[in-house]
Amino acid sequence: MDRLDAMTVLLAAVETGSLSAASRRLGMPLATVSRKVADLEAHLNTRLLIRSSRRVTLTDAGRAYAEASKAILEQVDEAERAAAGEYITPRGDLTVTAPIVFGRLHVLPVVIEFLKAYPEINLRLSLSDRQVNLVEDHIDLAIRIGNLPDSNLVATKVGSIRRATYASPAYLARRGTPQRPEDLAGHDCITFEGFTSPRVWTFMHGNREVIVPVHSRLSVTTAEAAIDAAVAELGVTRLLSYQAARAVAAGELQIVLESFEPAPWPVSAIYIAQGLVPLKLRAFLDFAVPRLREWMAL
Repeated sequence: MDRLDAMTVLLAAVETGSLSAASRRLGMPLATVSRKVADLEAHLNTRLLIRSSRRVTLTDAGRAYAEASKAILEQVDEAERAAAGEYITPRGDLTVTAPIVFGRLHVLPVVIEFLKAYPEINLRLSLSDRQVNLVEDHIDLAIRIGNLPDSNLVATKVGSIRRATYASPAYLARRGTPQRPEDLAGHDCITFEGFTSPRVWTFMHGNREVIVPVHSRLSVTTAEAAIDAAVAELGVTRLLSYQAARAVAAGELQIVLESFEPAPWPVSAIYIAQGLVPLKLRAFLDFAVPRLREWMAL
């Protein structure tokens, strides 16, 4: 029995919650996954997993063994990276994730220049507004917008982003410009799912939080759709400042209720805390962070 392989299978089952999900992640037949876990339990002469029709849970012995297995596999992975030269010359594969619009407008140009400067590095840029798990999704670096929870992640702040309210000049000329958050009661609103509530929006008046009801005439799932609808004079929308920057520069949208904006959200580059940072990741951090800070300071 290959114990490192068996540890990998066990951790996949624990992290995904079931043997079938581990099978899909590993690209391995379900019968093989089940057999490897059973062989490991037989080798240890103890039960590691409690299996049910829907998911698996760890026994006390399984929990201790899984934690030790994770540490061992991380040490092996680090030793292999060192042997492959990742700590000597920037080379290898790198996976970076960022929000869709921010990534396309601002991370992708940095990635292109980085790859020109480092020909031995291959990079996968995953653009998603879903907050991924760096460990489970095998992400080396994530660009995150918003306050970060305490964790074992290392964070480097690159700037901040405003949360602003926008409408087209033509809409405002027809319906009037809201002067206070409460004025939105008389306006049609365009809500962006996952960012704004379709029922209430939150503003700040000094140190006081102001929550006002809104009439969501249209609810959309992307920032681009919210921008297009607002430019088409359908109503008022709320976005992150970088999402609407081009439409504002073109005169298609303008900011309203600026003095009532909530505090800006930080933008951070985050990665998993580890012993030696692979040179490919250090090279990307050293290359990308100052360029992103320069853009966000404009």
